[in-house]
Amino acid sequence: MGTANHGADRRGRLYLARHGRTRLNARGQLRGRLDPDLDDVGRVEALLLGDALARSGSSVVMSSPLCGALQTAEAVASALGVPVRIDPRLSDRDYGRWAGWTIEEIEAEWGSVDDAPGVEPGAEVRVRALEAVEDIRRANRSPFVAVSHEAVNCEILHALDPSLCGPRRITQPTGCANVIDWDEGAWSVVATGLLPRDAKSWIAATRSEHAGVRP
Repeated sequence: MGTANHGADRRGRLYLARHGRTRLNARGQLRGRLDPDLDDVGRVEALLLGDALARSGSSVVMSSPLCGALQTAEAVASALGVPVRIDPRLSDRDYGRWAGWTIEEIEAEWGSVDDAPGVEPGAEVRVRALEAVEDIRRANRSPFVAVSHEAVNCEILHALDPSLCGPRRITQPTGCANVIDWDEGAWSVVATGLLPRDAKSWIAATRSEHAGVRP
């Protein structure tokens, strides 16, 4: 994390991104702590996301340490000319020995992913991910980027806006971005699941509202 404390900021913006596609994503398999690289499609998605976020004015790119997220974060950071910093709290949900299975396979065996033994509880994912988001906000000049995983992003988004109908119903395509604003002491989700073209348009229209926000 950065050393400067901007916790008194009255306004801020977080671009919360999902990494580009991996071979496991392409097969519909849960990744968990498996660590595949981006596939050819994912590498293109990462470059497009970097291009979309290049004019966001973000001061830092935070990332899960897992390869797909880190490779995506590096593409975004390169476009922005800022550092990548790793935060293990942004790692994917731990599915234990069920990593590599599909959701349908787990549901057939256990009824739901949440009921499968050894799976990290959703509440624990939510707590660690929200702590990471808060620490990013306090330590860095807004706006900023965080690159994580579908399950983690969905827990964050649902926690900040319960009207999104639950973490399993939030759409998070690979290589997408979500826009989350901080205003007067509270987070609000203002856009979800933006593909790079849409994210680029959003940033062009609203960048001045949150660029370079300081206490």
